[in-house]
Amino acid sequence: MISGDLFAASDLPSCLQIKPDVFLLQGFAVAQAEILLTHIRQIAAQSPFRNMQTPGGFYMSAAITNCGEFGWLSDQHGYRYSAIDPQRQQGWPPMPQCFYRLADHAARLAGFAQFHPDVCLINRYETGAKMGLHQDKDELDFSQPIVSVSLGRSALFQSIPLAHGDVIVWGGTARRHYHGVVKLTSADHPLTGDYRFNLTFRRAR
Repeated sequence: MISGDLFAASDLPSCLQIKPDVFLLQGFAVAQAEILLTHIRQIAAQSPFRNMQTPGGFYMSAAITNCGEFGWLSDQHGYRYSAIDPQRQQGWPPMPQCFYRLADHAARLAGFAQFHPDVCLINRYETGAKMGLHQDKDELDFSQPIVSVSLGRSALFQSIPLAHGDVIVWGGTARRHYHGVVKLTSADHPLTGDYRFNLTFRRAR
């Protein structure tokens, strides 16, 4: 039985803090959405999205790429961070400054003033894609929070509906809690079509 559900509460208050050390910033990234999506396309042109294999031999339904000093990987050898994109045998594309500023600003508003992300994991979801319950536990410093930005189609992050531009920040006591994304049903968004993009900022090393 999984314990420590990150978003067990059924009724979310309108205030930013939705659970201890978990914050929702509604619409926080809307004004920057088009430039963020432009950077995502540029990153994917260098390090294409790919459906990574889990150690158990299954393929993830959400496609993944990374930018920053490190990238998150999954294959038959396990989950890990690497400075090299194995598909290109080169470093990952650098993290755009607007990405870094967005993550830093959101973390500060949530009370995490010393967030220094060195990786942005980018997930691309389409109809039928999901992310099963998991912990983010491959990082070395669990005092650093995680900042997650939603772009495009809406999704359920556990029991929380996340719309275009919403940002979730969690850290502290919530840092190792389980979280996931419910399977996307058919829908469309004027900026991203069938896709939902998720930027997840982390401090890997």
